Amino acid sequence: MAKKNIQSIEPNIADLANGWLKSYKLPYKLEQESVNEEIDKALSDYFTKNGGTGANRPDAKILLQDKNLDFYPVLIEYKGYKDKLVKLDKDGQVENRTAKNEPNFKNINSFAVNGAVHYANALLHHTSYTDIISIGMTGYKDETGQIHHEIGVYYVSKNNLGAGQKIDDYTDFSFLAPNNFDAFIEKVKTLELTQEELDKLKEQRESEIDQTLTKLNQHIFDNEKGISEKDRVYLVAASIMATIGVPNKVSALDKSDLKSSNEKGNTDGDIVLRKIKAFLDIKDIPNEKKLFVTRALDNTLTTENINKVENGESQLKRVFTKIVDDLGIYYKIGLTTDFTGKLFNEMYGWLGFSQDKLNDVVLTPSYVASLLVKLTRVNKDSFVWDFATGSAGLLVAAMNEMLNDAKNTIKSPSELTKKEVQIKAEQLLGLELLPDIYMLAILNMILMGDGSSNILNLDSIKDFDGKYGFGKSGNQFPADAFILNPPYSAPGNGMNFVERALGMMNKGYAAIIIQNSSGSGKAIDYNKRILAKHTLLASIKMPVDVFIGKSSVNTNIYVFKVNEKHHKDDIVKFIDFSNDGYTRANRKKASNNLKDTDRAKERYEEVVNLVRFGKSKLNIFTEREYYEGFIDPNHGADWNQTAPVDTTPTLKDFKETVGEYLAWEVGTILKNQNNGQIVIPSELSLEDIEWGEYNLGDLFDINPTKYYKLKNEEILSKDGTVPLISNSSTDNGVMGFSNLEAKNKGNTITCSDTTMGAETMFYQEKDFIGYSHIQHLVPRFKPFNKSIAKMIISACRVVTTKKYDYGNKFNRDAMNKTKIQLPTKDGKIDFDFIEKYMAVIEKERLKVLENYLVAHGLKLANA
Repeated sequence: MAKKNIQSIEPNIADLANGWLKSYKLPYKLEQESVNEEIDKALSDYFTKNGGTGANRPDAKILLQDKNLDFYPVLIEYKGYKDKLVKLDKDGQVENRTAKNEPNFKNINSFAVNGAVHYANALLHHTSYTDIISIGMTGYKDETGQIHHEIGVYYVSKNNLGAGQKIDDYTDFSFLAPNNFDAFIEKVKTLELTQEELDKLKEQRESEIDQTLTKLNQHIFDNEKGISEKDRVYLVAASIMATIGVPNKVSALDKSDLKSSNEKGNTDGDIVLRKIKAFLDIKDIPNEKKLFVTRALDNTLTTENINKVENGESQLKRVFTKIVDDLGIYYKIGLTTDFTGKLFNEMYGWLGFSQDKLNDVVLTPSYVASLLVKLTRVNKDSFVWDFATGSAGLLVAAMNEMLNDAKNTIKSPSELTKKEVQIKAEQLLGLELLPDIYMLAILNMILMGDGSSNILNLDSIKDFDGKYGFGKSGNQFPADAFILNPPYSAPGNGMNFVERALGMMNKGYAAIIIQNSSGSGKAIDYNKRILAKHTLLASIKMPVDVFIGKSSVNTNIYVFKVNEKHHKDDIVKFIDFSNDGYTRANRKKASNNLKDTDRAKERYEEVVNLVRFGKSKLNIFTEREYYEGFIDPNHGADWNQTAPVDTTPTLKDFKETVGEYLAWEVGTILKNQNNGQIVIPSELSLEDIEWGEYNLGDLFDINPTKYYKLKNEEILSKDGTVPLISNSSTDNGVMGFSNLEAKNKGNTITCSDTTMGAETMFYQEKDFIGYSHIQHLVPRFKPFNKSIAKMIISACRVVTTKKYDYGNKFNRDAMNKTKIQLPTKDGKIDFDFIEKYMAVIEKERLKVLENYLVAHGLKLANA
């Protein structure tokens, strides 16, 4: 019977809901009607529910005001089917992104709440509104024709990074009525994400930024000629500054403000530059810093080429529009991240640095920056400095930690605001010598909210005297936390910065990530002088690929306690953090090159706890990775120790060695065709049977095995039970065993497609994990068992011997076409003969093994 086509009742749902709005006397607007120009333009400029251009049209929209005269846009989307209210992900968040971190247009189109949240993000991206109410409503008719409806009400704001939070359950829209709206908004204001939820959303948004910057960079490279690498960085920074605005003081520059005029003093570049100057004038930033920024951007924004008008539009306007459309949402929602650091990292391949310079400006991944900050015990009252600040990524991480601590401990809103200003203006200091990178640091901290005051363009070693550069000029900066990723070409691989900074501090902690040769001989004199005044608390060996794609140096993190001399009896915590739980890749078009494959967040937290509290915090790590030892303060090259290995052989070692030899000896005996005598019954004589030719592709479905895209060490486990089948021609193809779930069925055959024949063809009795280039032969016939498989494998090895070579491999296509000879009866494979014949062979081989064991005073288990 044909499935009945269910008809949408969206018109009924819209009629019901709009009737409520009308009864509350609310100024609602329908799909084609205008609320105001700002909202209409935002909905028009944002990408549509299908991903294209056009217009986003909520089914209803209202602009409401609460008792504090704050405005709240309300966006409503209707659907007319059961179960089409909202689609959530595994974490309970509105699922508007795919696993590849791209817009999930299917969900946005199909589910009412998802569509309404999409519209809200358009407003966050392109308007000054920061708090939006998204409402979805759907329903269906039962068999009696009665309508059943359901409503989803979500709050979308800067505070939840545009993700949306469910407010409550409602059966109608009366919470919007004038007499209820203030109470509703009070409830909205109590909503709060947990730190874990916020961190997850931030991580997702940061991943989106990485992807967006990659696409943006490629787009400009492909489509906009004559824009240099440095200009790309500056254009992004300029566009962002011009469109941030300052509430009630400087309006944000809109795309429509750029007129693409040739009039002198009124080109698009002039307009953008004027807006940036107005923005900087409002900010409490030193004049010389404002001049530095505007001069640098002036060189990019006012060139003739970028302002040249063709087809009614300048190149600058095109690029500005692309930047705002692609990136606007991220800085509009106040995402505090190393924004220009990400930008610089993306432009890396385009920037003209030599390899040595590349190593000197490698920017620290945000999760490593956060680790350094936590290791230095940063809190709201800390004073943090960085003597090679780069794009200020480490200071951004410190600022986030300080702001979070302030938010969690200060209960007075006015005191919290005052503290946030103080943190940004007085408690962060960074030094950067390279002008282009210094520019990035300033821009970064401006974007983060004016933390740029004490980012100084000075030589840390020669010119810096330890004092504030602005605000409290002349006063010493009372640093109690030092974080650093130094240029490795500096003396002592950068330990000169450490000596200099710690020498200016009276107390506190320091954490530096540095080339690990600095702890094993390249910085001996610096290290000895440092230990004469400060204590080395920990040495952490970092993953070799932590800077994958950017630099290929081995690094350690060294943690110090400031102003306490290191004694030879001071315990140093040595941690092998080679496995930090992340799997990294360097694929240009990958949606995510960093994956948490083994409890990465928990591992990072455990490292912080181990450094602070010691071995009592061991959980994921073992004493093989964590070791408490000692260094000689007068040595200077013994900072990279590992847990000592016990070299005394154990029973396990002896058993393994003896077992390996016996396995070889037994294998040699069983493979020897001349030992033992075999008596084949006359009815099983090969000379008297009929042979038939069979195509391997007709007998088996041959497809690649399913496998995990992980490193071998991430799959294999010492106590594993699931076989991992590799391209080996020994040990039945088994590389080792795993605790991961098997991906392929057993009682089948495997074979590598990279070899010159069937020497890697094996019968797999158990379910197993596959491997790249391993083919899976699943029988199309029954019966199938070990005996039949071994007959077929033998036939395959005979027919493929010397037939294939490195240029002509035994691949899947060749396997499918391979013709083998098998015992046949009545035109079909004689399975009965095969099983009996192979049983005789196996019995004879076991007899040979038994004779060997008896000769050595041993017996088979069942003999």
